[in-house]
Amino acid sequence: MTDKKVLTIQDISCMGQCSLTVALPIISACGVETVILPSAVLSTHTGGFTGYTFRDLTEDIPGIMSHWKKEGLKFDCLYTGYRGSVLQIEYVGQLKENVLNDGAKLIVDPAMADHGNLYYGFDQDFVAKMAELCGTADVILPNVTEAAFMTGLECRLDGHDEAYILELLKALGQKGAGTVILKGIRYNKDEIGVAVYDSKTENLDYYFTEFVPYLSHGTGDCYAAAFTGAVMQGKDYLAAAGLAADFVVECIKKTKDDKNHAYGVKFERVLPMLVQELNC
Repeated sequence: MTDKKVLTIQDISCMGQCSLTVALPIISACGVETVILPSAVLSTHTGGFTGYTFRDLTEDIPGIMSHWKKEGLKFDCLYTGYRGSVLQIEYVGQLKENVLNDGAKLIVDPAMADHGNLYYGFDQDFVAKMAELCGTADVILPNVTEAAFMTGLECRLDGHDEAYILELLKALGQKGAGTVILKGIRYNKDEIGVAVYDSKTENLDYYFTEFVPYLSHGTGDCYAAAFTGAVMQGKDYLAAAGLAADFVVECIKKTKDDKNHAYGVKFERVLPMLVQELNC
């Protein structure tokens, strides 16, 4: 057990089981103190809901950071999720400089694209800035679509082969990220996996789980939060990547038969798995 503190910056979607509303409980369930920095507040997430409210909190970030710095507050990890603008990406660099302990990890989930498309409101300038941030990170957690956008390579949603995945991984590694956790790899129709690639040693490992044919919002956020919590509890990157993958599969299984729960996954029912695995 550790007493490390994780700072996570992303939005709060009050309804929708994504971003901070999953990061806080999941990392906390891993036995890790979790400090939040909200980048925006939405009444719901933007997938499947209409007429949602949105309040941008970008202007509040410098003041919060300044107060933390004045109080001498430091964190052992900065985990970034969805950020809504280039300026918010730039603030991540300032947070890294001002409020992290020596040796602290920067874990970046690009959180900007999926299924071959950028999320609403993002453009190539945002992609370029995100790729720049990923180049400063200890660990990045892109899916295949995000990897393709950041490297300029072809985006294949299925029919992957190892040559294509290795091409993506090497291209991401060349941008500067220490370790790349590439999500959504499909070598066959029955499995889905993650690749864990050390860009310095070029060591490559995989972890595969069964493929559950069900799409839901927030699974990437659940994955990133579980991964971060496991790393902070001393798991190596491959073990943390595998635990996070197993966790998300169980979350999907708990949700897939409920037609009224398409807005997220029932991660709450699977939190005991993390507690047991990490001896919290």
